[in-house]
Amino acid sequence: MKVEEQNLPTIKTLDDLAKLSNYSLMNTLTSDPDATADGVDYYPRQVFSGHFVPVNPTPIATPEYIAHSKSLFSELRLDDSLALSPDFISMFSGDLSNVPEPMSKLGWACGYALSIYGKEYYSQCPFQTGNGYGDGRAISVLEVVTGGKRWEMQLKGGGKTPYCRGADGRAVLRSSVREFLAQEHMHALGVPTSRSLSLYTSKTEQVQRSWYREDSRSWDADIMVSETVAISTRVAPSFIRVGQLELFSRRARKNEHSKASEELEKIVLHLIDREYSEVIDKSLGLPEKVILLAKEFRSRLTSLVANWVRVGFCQGNFNGDNCAAGGFTLDYGPFGFIDLFDPNYQSWTGGGRHFAFLNQPVAAERNFHMFYTTLQQLLIGQEEYLVELNKVRRDFTKVMQEEMEKMWAKKLGLNTFNQELFSELETLMVQTNVDYTIFFRELSELPEDIEPLKKSFYNDEILDEGILKRWSLWLENWKSQINSANNQELSHEMKLVNPKYTLREWILVPAYKKAKEGDYSSLRELQEVMTQPYSEQSKEVEDKYYRLKPSEFFEVGGISHVSCSS
Repeated sequence: MKVEEQNLPTIKTLDDLAKLSNYSLMNTLTSDPDATADGVDYYPRQVFSGHFVPVNPTPIATPEYIAHSKSLFSELRLDDSLALSPDFISMFSGDLSNVPEPMSKLGWACGYALSIYGKEYYSQCPFQTGNGYGDGRAISVLEVVTGGKRWEMQLKGGGKTPYCRGADGRAVLRSSVREFLAQEHMHALGVPTSRSLSLYTSKTEQVQRSWYREDSRSWDADIMVSETVAISTRVAPSFIRVGQLELFSRRARKNEHSKASEELEKIVLHLIDREYSEVIDKSLGLPEKVILLAKEFRSRLTSLVANWVRVGFCQGNFNGDNCAAGGFTLDYGPFGFIDLFDPNYQSWTGGGRHFAFLNQPVAAERNFHMFYTTLQQLLIGQEEYLVELNKVRRDFTKVMQEEMEKMWAKKLGLNTFNQELFSELETLMVQTNVDYTIFFRELSELPEDIEPLKKSFYNDEILDEGILKRWSLWLENWKSQINSANNQELSHEMKLVNPKYTLREWILVPAYKKAKEGDYSSLRELQEVMTQPYSEQSKEVEDKYYRLKPSEFFEVGGISHVSCSS
């Protein structure tokens, strides 16, 4: 099969892409029985049952090409020229009216429940029932099977859906640039993630958004601005969220309608088919599948969060509805890559410590708990399996800790984690105001003394004799622990887990500001640099992107912190 796929021709037309279409979700799950036939379903309403609502996306006006992911195009066998073809641009800027058969002229949106840090919420739903919360501006438009893999393509900013809660269903260029670049950067970092297919903007359409004044020190957005709209297409095996499963679990638990339990079972089995078919045998009974699903999701989620911390990523808004049930990074709203190391780092003003940088393992445990309660609903009356499921849940913290210790050991070039060594390092990094990415990259060079590490220090003035001595002692202790027979090989291994370049916000801002003026050169440069995050690049690139965050950007709204992301 793989040999045959390698010999298949590159896809150069939308007609050829259409031949790969295969709509598993719409063909196997239940549509909302109250949905309109034409997909014109743009106003907030309650969706009481069904797994999806057929929706017709709203095209952006006069779309213009900005960028596409060459690596993802290659994986999907798409020719790069396709991204510039009028019919491809039309489809992936929201117009499905002329797509070739057997492509669907309707997309779909899904509802989900909201839980924050393991607590159920209903107040964000306009009806206070949970029946009006879901994909407010994300509309899936295509599923294809290629290379033996299924890919779902979803427009971010594709217009209103019944879940829009009165909003306009649009994404702005600023947030679209961030998401487009971040997804491919995370993939290059080796962190499981949704992917970026394409990015188109409108030459004429704008929307009003709250944002920050230039050089604002305000914690919250302080002005309304006109922003250009855009549509980015994100791609994943599926976009099923923990919150999506949770919605059907709540309905089954409350017996909200006669098919509630059946719909829950269907969505869980669909998840297994889409995301876990390689590790869960189809011939097994439902209880066995449920237990294996819990174990595999726990493994993926703990590994994912450890990887986030490894590369300095803070997801920001790690609610259950922003947690992909496939165990990859899904939400690129108020995310941030850490500059100055702070365990409580959080770029989103609404996130607090719940979703802070080093609290992400605990936030993951809360989301796993909601996933577990969903699966519990499928095992009612089956005590043997409930006991086993409870053990999977109980061991989450232990498994998470093991993943974190394994990750820290790799970052430090150790065979096994050393708690005392790590604790002193963490204390020194906080006290010395250390840049997280630069420090670990410089450490990967296996320095003889602390001088090269000072490149990562933000405030030389606090380097008194006592702190310098502690750093020297720590470095000597570390060097005695690594005990490597081949320093060159160890340095190489450490550089494969400690990136040189991360997509920091102060680097992103100029790119999306220029993009608003129609200049996409910085965006495309960042795309090239950030898809090679572990590589030594040119001196020009190093001088520009491998440096401390400039002091003038600290505490600035829209750079150091954001109150919204749209």
